[in-house]
Amino acid sequence: MVSAKNLTKNYGDFSLNVTMDLPKGRISGLIGKNGAGKSTVIKSILGLICPDGGSIKVFGKDSKELTPEDKQKIGVALSDSGFSNYLTLRDCAKILDKMYDRFDRQDFLATCRQYGLPENKIIQKFSTGMKAKLRVLVALSHGAKLLIMDEPTVGMDVEARNEILDMIRDYLMKEEECSVLLTSHIATDLEGLCDDIYLIHQGKILLHEDTDVILSDYAVLKVEESQFRKLDQKHILKWKKESFGYSCLTNQKQYYLENYPGMVVENCGIDELILMMTGGK
Repeated sequence: MVSAKNLTKNYGDFSLNVTMDLPKGRISGLIGKNGAGKSTVIKSILGLICPDGGSIKVFGKDSKELTPEDKQKIGVALSDSGFSNYLTLRDCAKILDKMYDRFDRQDFLATCRQYGLPENKIIQKFSTGMKAKLRVLVALSHGAKLLIMDEPTVGMDVEARNEILDMIRDYLMKEEECSVLLTSHIATDLEGLCDDIYLIHQGKILLHEDTDVILSDYAVLKVEESQFRKLDQKHILKWKKESFGYSCLTNQKQYYLENYPGMVVENCGIDELILMMTGGK
């Protein structure tokens, strides 16, 4: 669905160089610290900024050659809904009806009501959670085959986050071939939704792995100094010096469980993966 090869962009001291693929029917998470390059990747795919080098193909075409019909197949949820704060949902629905062939005005308004969004209140008076829901519902409103979502649950409480994730899951049950690129700082969102994870740091992809592999095979070993010196490190990806000794990231949890029965082996989630990959040696 999307293929970026040696995508480069330079901003002063920052340099991006990324290769990634988003296959049909997969949900990919793009994670990393603030300033790692996530927004640059997203904006490059969407054509909002012009890369300095490399290639981006969307639906098998160069991103610069997408037709209006191609662009109708892309749903986007960025930092705002794209609508004036002085519009109501009915106003938004009229605009969307003119923009997208597959948009159903009545279905959109019914879905908005389902998630507690008032039809006749202007967007300016929406709560933060309501605005977040609107961003996602607009992205899902026209049968998109590619969804690009940048921090769709940022600033939400648990209930609102779950509602937004349910929106995405419900949509993907209907549009099984849709591909999704999702960024988030909330590990549980990614672990429960994404098929695979890209970890970006300082403009480079440090790791690309299936989410279920991360959750099943990755682990953090907690070892004392003496244990570390005797440790077989052939499966250690990164290590960090700690007050108690060392933390060691591995993608072969079972190997260390079987061969070092007295060692502390902790399961590795997305948060631990980011900390170890970006802060370890």
